[in-house]
Order: sequence, then C-alpha cells, then structure tokens
Amino acid sequence: MRSPLALIALTGASALVLSGCMAPPPLEPTTLPTVPTSGAEGVQPAGDPFDVITGLDAPWSIVCIPPRVGSGSGVTIVGQRDDGQVLILTDDSETGGLSSVQIGTVPGVVHSGEGGLLGLAYYSEPSGDDWLYAYETTANDNRIVRIRFGDEAAITSEPEVVLSGIAKAGNHNGGRIAFGPDGMLYATTGDAGDPDSAQDESSLSGKILRMTPTGGVPDDNPFPGSLVYSLGHRNPQGIAWDDEGQLWAAEFGQDTWDEFNRIEPGGNYGWPVVEGTGADGTASAGYIDPWAQWPTDEASPSGLTYIDGTFFLAGLGGERLWAIYVDEDAGRADAVAWYAGEYGRLRDVAPGPDGSLWILTNNTDGRGSPREGDDRILQVRLTELREG
Repeated sequence: MRSPLALIALTGASALVLSGCMAPPPLEPTTLPTVPTSGAEGVQPAGDPFDVITGLDAPWSIVCIPPRVGSGSGVTIVGQRDDGQVLILTDDSETGGLSSVQIGTVPGVVHSGEGGLLGLAYYSEPSGDDWLYAYETTANDNRIVRIRFGDEAAITSEPEVVLSGIAKAGNHNGGRIAFGPDGMLYATTGDAGDPDSAQDESSLSGKILRMTPTGGVPDDNPFPGSLVYSLGHRNPQGIAWDDEGQLWAAEFGQDTWDEFNRIEPGGNYGWPVVEGTGADGTASAGYIDPWAQWPTDEASPSGLTYIDGTFFLAGLGGERLWAIYVDEDAGRADAVAWYAGEYGRLRDVAPGPDGSLWILTNNTDGRGSPREGDDRILQVRLTELREG
C-alpha cells in the first residue's frame, strides 16, 4: 500500500510538509477583542491572517493527514463542494508558496443547493490501509463513502459505500464527518427540510451518527441497533473533541439562535420544539440547552476545531471567526468574535503548522461576495490568551 507521499509523487507534485510552511508574520492586531471570562485559559489569534493558498472554488472541508511512520511529512487535502474535486496542497517551486493539485473527483457527487461534496475524513487501518472518507450528495441521497488513499487510480474508481440513505434536500444536509478519539466515525446530518424527522429515532435526519469505520453499529451506542448518537438537531456542521475526549458540536438555527452544544450519548437537543436555550433558561422536557448561542446573523456556524484549550468556529452568515472558551466546572462557555466581515464567509477551520490556525473561506458558493483570490485558506498565529 502506497503512503500519502506516494500518491503525491504519482500526481507529479511534491509533499507539503506541514511543519515547514512559511512562518506567520509577527504582526499584532490593532484592537484585541475582549475575553469575557475571568481565569479563562486557551489561545487566541495574534496578528493578521495571511494567504496559504488562493483560487479555490466553493471549498467545504480541510483534512490534515498526519505523517505516516517513516514518511517524514503530512499532507493537506481540500474538497470542493460543487464539482466534487479533491485537491492536495503542494509546494510550488516557482513561487515558493503553495499550489493545489487535483488528485481526483469523488464519483457520484450531484451538486444542488447546499448539496455536493461536503465533509472529508482520513482513516488509517492497523493493517496499514489508508482511506479517504467523503460525505456526498448523490442523485438520490446523502451518503458516506470511502476510497483507498495512496493509489492514484483509486481516487477516480468506484468508492466503497459506508452508509447510504441519508435524506437529501436543497439545504440542511449536515455533512461533517470525523473520526473520534475512540476510533469511531461520527457524522452530522441535517433535517433535510423535514423538522419532525429530527425527533424521530428511526430516522437518520437531524442527528449526529456514530459508526464503525465500515458503517456498522457500535455495541455501546446509546440506542441499541441504531447509528443515532444524538438527536434533535436542525443542521449541525461542526464537530470537535476536547482534551478529555468530550464531543462538542455547532449547529445552524432557523431564525433566532445558532448553537454550540456539549454532546451527550442519547442526548436530545430540542429541534424543532426548542431553538436555543429553553424559555425558562433551563432544559425542559428532557431537551439539552446549548452552552453558547448566537443570533443567526452573527454565526451560521460550520467547521469547528479544538487547539490548545480553545474551540475555533467558522461563521458563514456572520462572516467571523469565533473563539470559544469552555469552563466545565462553571458550566459555561464564552465566545469571542474575530475578523468580523474582513474575509467574508468562513466555512472550515483546522490546526495549521506550528500551532497555528487555518481558516477556509467560502465566498464562491453563490451566497458570498468573492474578493480577488477567493476562495482561500488563511493562516494565523496563535498566542496565549490575554484578558481585558
């Protein structure tokens, strides 16, 4: 089985060594957003983001693939929603920066509305086989497929279906996938325009799903024989785990509140009965309140990542980056906005090289206002949190 580096060699490009990216310039922002939590710990952006790569077309997901033993470096992959293309970032010897090389198109992708090639994930089996997982909208459904990673022909070959039959629609497709610290594959699904399905335990819609790498039901899932891990979601698109292995998720509200939720196995997050925190300020009828919420024009949350004690959340409609500081002992999460309106719609976030943050813009998807060079990946240095 070829390593990720062999795949890059087959495409005629050299590997991106994540630790070898250009260093962020040592700039400091003129005005620092105020951190509201006394005693909060974590990191925050330092300085102005700079371009890692430009010229992407409706990108949706970043996947950072760690170095395999003996390979010497890792690689970064980007998926484009509308055309289903999978790109790998490579060194550009002419410019000294980075460029993107298409390594294939995920078969079966049908773009319509918010559907297309959505989340990507990477998995390496103990046997040494490497897989690229994709959440895609097809002509009939949303589904999760996997393609052997490391063989150039496999990218354009027929994928192996992991899970099919997830309802599709012009919007509310969910679409984020990621492997948790337990080795299981998690997927977010939207209600596909049928809000009541989010409360139906027999439906895959409006859920966070948990499955084995081949799509089986883990024995310790909260509902026996079911892939459902949590329910009552409208359109979740961000999932990440903290240092303790606790899962958190971000989700689009309808007209009032977007949410940041601590996900409990079998938990019900209220949609469509409750949007945001219950009216009395506490969970009611068994629904779990969000730890943080925003008016929908300030977030429209998509990608979520966790770096050095801090969650970072990409905001689409809000056109800003949210840094979220969780204090579980106090039962609270405080959010701080960065770069509001400066880079347009933000779709995904991921750990960058040397402890930095990568931010994926999403201005070419038909809903944004593209700037010159859009879409792009931005990189910003992170520094220890400062209050005030």
